[in-house]
Amino acid sequence: MVWRALNEPQPGPKWAGLFHEFWPDYHRWWLREGEDPRPTYWESRKALAAHMPEILPLYDRLCELAGGGDHAARFLSFYRPPPYLSGCSQAIWPGKEPVLVRNYDYHAQAFDALVLRTEWAGRTVLGTSDGLWGLVDGMNDAGLAISLTFGGRRVVGDGFGVPIILRYVLQTCETAAEAGAALARIPTHMSYNVTVVDRHRHFRTVMMAPDRPARVSHAAVATNHQDKVEWDSHARFTATVERERFLLQRLTLHVEPQEKFVSAFLRAPLYSSAFTAGFGTLYTAVYRPRLGKMELRWPRATWPLDLHDFHEDTRVIYTPEASQPA
Repeated sequence: MVWRALNEPQPGPKWAGLFHEFWPDYHRWWLREGEDPRPTYWESRKALAAHMPEILPLYDRLCELAGGGDHAARFLSFYRPPPYLSGCSQAIWPGKEPVLVRNYDYHAQAFDALVLRTEWAGRTVLGTSDGLWGLVDGMNDAGLAISLTFGGRRVVGDGFGVPIILRYVLQTCETAAEAGAALARIPTHMSYNVTVVDRHRHFRTVMMAPDRPARVSHAAVATNHQDKVEWDSHARFTATVERERFLLQRLTLHVEPQEKFVSAFLRAPLYSSAFTAGFGTLYTAVYRPRLGKMELRWPRATWPLDLHDFHEDTRVIYTPEASQPA
C-alpha cells in the first residue's frame, strides 16, 4: 500500500487531482444500490445548510474543483451515502499529556491511504482522509483531536456519513465540550462512536445513531458497540467486547508509560489480522494535539507527522492482500 502525505493550504490543483484519481472507484461505490436511493443535489445541499452551514462555502468550492457534476456534488455532501462497516479501537492515554490512540480496521482496497494537511477557512487540520475531504481521524491547530469507531448496529437512517462530520468538528470546534455538542446534534446515517480530546485533556465519547438521540459520555475507550452489543455476529467477529475489556484494564490498573500503552495497539487483541475479510488493522494513529504531532504506526514502521512543520512524503507499507470489497 502506497501512503501519501499531502499539503495544500487552500483547495486547488492537488485536491482536484486527487478527486479525478479516486472518483471512478468512489462513483462505483456511490451507485452500488443504484441512483434512486441517493438524495438529489438540492436535498444534499439543503441538509448541509441546515446542519453544517459553516462548511457550505468549502463544499461549493470543492464541487467546483470536481467539475460541477451532479453525481460528484451529491457524493461530496456525504448525505445518506451507501452503508459501510469497519472495525476500530480507540482510547485516551491515562497520563497527563493528552494523547489519543486508535486502530483503523477496514478493507485495504477501499481506503485512500492519504494524510491531508489543509488550512481551509482559516483552520489548520491534519488527518487521515476518507472520501476526499472527510476524515476518519485528525486534529486541528486549536489542539483538538478526534477519531471514530463503527457502533456495531445495522440501522441505516437519514443523516450524513461520519467522515464529513469529523471534518466539520475539526473545522469549527476548539474544545471537547464544543465537539461533543456538535456531534450530539448532527444526524448520522449509521451508528458510530466518536472520541475527542482537547489540549487540556478534556475528552468526550459520543455514541451517535440514526434512530435515537446521541449519548455524550466521558468514556476514554470505544470499540465496536455502544451501551450493549446489538449485532451479535459482528461483535463476535470483531471481538469488540474483548478489545474494550483489554483497554479498560489498561486504563484502570495503573498508568502505563505512554510508549507501552501505544505499543499495545500493535498486538492482539487490538491489532486485527483479518485482512482477507476486510477488517485488518490498516494503521495505528497516535495524536498528541497539544503538541500538534501525530504518528502513523505499523508493526515494522513509524511515520511521524507535524501539524506545524509538515513535509509532503510517501511511504510504501506492506498490507496483506484482500479480495475486492462488495
